[in-house]
Amino acid sequence: MLFSRYRNPHDEVALKNFLKYNSYRNMVIKRISFIEAGSPGPHIFSKFPIPRLGAVLLSTILRERGYEVKAFIEDVAEPDWSFIESSDLVCISTITSTAIKAYEMAGRLRALGIPVIVGGAHPTFLPDESLEYADFVIRGEGEHSLVQLLAHMEKGTPALTGIKGLSYRDRDGRKVHNPSGEFIEDLDSLPEPDFSLVHKWNMSNTYPLSTSRGCPFDCKFCSVIRMFGRRYRFKSVKATLKELHYVASVSKATKFIVDDNFTADKRRTKEILRGMIAEGIKTRWSAQVRTDVAKDPELLRLMADSGCHTLYIGFESINAGTLQAYNKKQGLEDIISCIRTVKDYGIHIHGMFVLGADTDDVETVRGTADFATGHGIDTVQFLILTPLPGTPLFHDMMESKRLLHTDWSKYDVQHVVFRPRLMAPATLQIETFRAMARFYSWRYILRHLARFDFHYAAIGIFGKTAVRKSLNASYAYLQEAHVQ
Repeated sequence: MLFSRYRNPHDEVALKNFLKYNSYRNMVIKRISFIEAGSPGPHIFSKFPIPRLGAVLLSTILRERGYEVKAFIEDVAEPDWSFIESSDLVCISTITSTAIKAYEMAGRLRALGIPVIVGGAHPTFLPDESLEYADFVIRGEGEHSLVQLLAHMEKGTPALTGIKGLSYRDRDGRKVHNPSGEFIEDLDSLPEPDFSLVHKWNMSNTYPLSTSRGCPFDCKFCSVIRMFGRRYRFKSVKATLKELHYVASVSKATKFIVDDNFTADKRRTKEILRGMIAEGIKTRWSAQVRTDVAKDPELLRLMADSGCHTLYIGFESINAGTLQAYNKKQGLEDIISCIRTVKDYGIHIHGMFVLGADTDDVETVRGTADFATGHGIDTVQFLILTPLPGTPLFHDMMESKRLLHTDWSKYDVQHVVFRPRLMAPATLQIETFRAMARFYSWRYILRHLARFDFHYAAIGIFGKTAVRKSLNASYAYLQEAHVQ
């Protein structure tokens, strides 16, 4: 009887929605593919791809529940579409810059009748948009929501309305956004991501691992706290050491700790590092930290002794007004002291700067390159300020109508997508890459060659070549987008 109400020939849309709503129940699901959509184009960091852990972790969880699972990370290798298109279900993870490509994949798969679930930062903040291309959207941390959704699709329970963090269309085609899910408190309950599930994964690639989630800081351009909350949640020291033992045994590559701030709890970090030394975990590792790491000599000594190769430090700016605008809670003197102190312990520094704030002008951009070179930073990223959906910056830019466009493929910190206050968009775009060229200069390359430091000399050569290509691409982008 319920089915018959949709037999009205004047209500074909409602019939289609009803059939779709009910077709994803009592499914037989055996094979599942995860896809991490790749970058929209090559950029100066393409040589060193670091997979996001979400797809790998979720693949591991479902493999442990008996499904046949593979993860395809486009920036690592071309996906095996024969496997993907023979899957019973496909999950696609995307950030903003890869959203368009993710949507294209979703359309291709849905045309074959394969249900598609999307997740990641971009769908979390723009679920209405994502539902135009996918059957389901999982917002925020998806470990529990995904398992519950699969149970619903296979057995009909739990009801869709009870799955937190889920967005979907009801039987009338209306978009429904369930309440957000709670953050996972016990990170030890999650398995260690199994990279053997990743298609063509090479153990020589930089190996990512996570020991915490969340961040109490509130940088205006950052989406971390909107995705993972304002409170740090940690894996136990014991669980972290167990994972470090494992990854050191399976890969000789550098391990990259992807935590937003590895030293958020310095006491815990010291326990981990002491454990690495005491248990003989010999591996080269890198991590993201804040400048305050330099205020703890014991911590730096333990880092050096446990195999820390490089610290990725969010300096963000040399402009005091910009640091304040970004809400960084650090000053230029903190940055200078940090560089000097960290290098005293023989640890390399990868400095990250974000250019284009309302307080930045051309001299700020040029001065940043001179500052990085003059203070001996080993490698840098000069990123163009990008208003990502979900951040206060995006909201402000929307309200003030300063966004140039919403071509998400250009929201990759390599393209100007808004109107800066103190310079033209084209000026910010070109000057940022010229600043990179000033840093990765022949002087940089020759200086490292003179020290027989072939690793950094090679980085310099690659950086110089990549920047030249990026500059040429920038001119084309500015012309096509009519950006002045």
